[in-house]
Amino acid sequence: MRYKFLAVASSIVVVIGCTIPKATGQINLLPNLQTPASSNNDENRIVNGSVYLDGRRLFRLAATRATITERLDNVQQNINEASRSFFESSATEPKVESRILNGLPVIYVNDRYLMTITSNDAALLQVDVMTAANQITQVLENNFIRAKQERSRDFLVQQGFIAVGIGASVIIVSWGIHSWQRRLNKKASYSTIPPLNEAPISTQLKQKQHQNLQEVRRRLFQLAQTGVWGSGAFVILGLFPYTRMLQVIVLRVAQIPLALGVVALGAYVVTRLSYALIDRFTSAIVSTSLLNPETPERLQLRISTISGVAKSIITLVWISVGILLTLISLGIDIVPLLAGVSLVGVAVSLASQNLIKDAINGFLIILEDQYALGDVIALNNVSGFVETLNLRITQIRDAEGRLITIPNSEVKIVANLSSRWSRADLSVPVAYNTDVSQALKLIETVAVDMDLDPAWQAQILETPRVLGVENFGERGLIIRVWIKTQPLKQWDVAREFRRRLKIAFDEAGISIPIPQQAVWINDTHTSNGNH
Repeated sequence: MRYKFLAVASSIVVVIGCTIPKATGQINLLPNLQTPASSNNDENRIVNGSVYLDGRRLFRLAATRATITERLDNVQQNINEASRSFFESSATEPKVESRILNGLPVIYVNDRYLMTITSNDAALLQVDVMTAANQITQVLENNFIRAKQERSRDFLVQQGFIAVGIGASVIIVSWGIHSWQRRLNKKASYSTIPPLNEAPISTQLKQKQHQNLQEVRRRLFQLAQTGVWGSGAFVILGLFPYTRMLQVIVLRVAQIPLALGVVALGAYVVTRLSYALIDRFTSAIVSTSLLNPETPERLQLRISTISGVAKSIITLVWISVGILLTLISLGIDIVPLLAGVSLVGVAVSLASQNLIKDAINGFLIILEDQYALGDVIALNNVSGFVETLNLRITQIRDAEGRLITIPNSEVKIVANLSSRWSRADLSVPVAYNTDVSQALKLIETVAVDMDLDPAWQAQILETPRVLGVENFGERGLIIRVWIKTQPLKQWDVAREFRRRLKIAFDEAGISIPIPQQAVWINDTHTSNGNH
């Protein structure tokens, strides 16, 4: 399965990498900023930018930050007007020349002013001013000729056939990816059938692992389809001179959203893969002899708790990594940010010592298996069913349905009513005039019969023990019975035992007494003998 994921990811990289045309490699999406060491004023800092013809970068120009935008716009507008005039003419070659005005070379195209070459432009090319003018003149002439040739009918028809071929290739590759995905899904559906002798907890963990891997694979196939169609459309845009500039626009507009999307998708996929690894690791723990002495129910509760907390931690880690990668993709220097975050972290840690105590105590609760999700516990004068357990809080649902939240640092003494095994502790009252030996024998018979019943045999761990007469109560003799059960089954067993015992008592004529009170009346005689 792992190799199939690598194959999918590799195919995505190959498709995207092979479909980008060479011309786009010349496009400078983010201008290369150059700062002279002698410049102290930000507005006077020398920066550079590019001008284009039909989406292809021609050359770069340099100017101060305050004037670079205006200069690039003027030169770009002059190139667009000169190229449009040349394309409409019958000439096969443009007239590109440089003239000296005020000591600087000035470039003209068909006697139309284009631009003036400055010393900053020459420094950018690392040549003198005249050499820079000659190089730019040659670049303009070659690209004008190429641009006009690309507007010929024969060239457009040829590119149209190439576009059709690319479109057909995209459809074929997309269909192949879809077919591959269907085959893998069908094969995975057969592999999820658990063996007959496999433990339920192992089956559950493997199902979760399979679901996470399925989600990762689905996202990778979606990314592959998006990459194939997006790359095909992108390449087709670059085939024609009229649409090639859209490549530059798409790249510039989609650069940040694409980077953010890749980071988000990568964090999501890595998180899902981490979930699958956690499930696989916990499944390996289940199969070891270290935890085999535990009952399957207890093991399931413990594994669910550890797995849930581990997944929460790994989610937080990958979200943090995703945020850092997002900041890096946006061009933000994270070194000062990390330093600031560390200082804030120290301040927060000093101000939130209770949270640290909660986390430490929560870790110890999980490590020592004091209780887990699904346990019934009693702590801090409350008791109930554990619904939520993480490093910070424990939430329990009491018998009245109230959800009670307790910080883990407040958990001092806890009574776990469902750890590994439970006990039904019953006090059976019988009347004082009952034959005690008969009552003890009948109670023992009912308990043993229930222990041998197949419907209850799995829930009762040991033969019930009739301890004998526990007390002389207001209602009569109190006979105590212990029944060791599976975790959380003590109440079901106790209710069924009382039902069976009531039927047996009725058949034997043994009464269950009600509270009684004896009243003594003292008759007082008067001195004359009258009552």
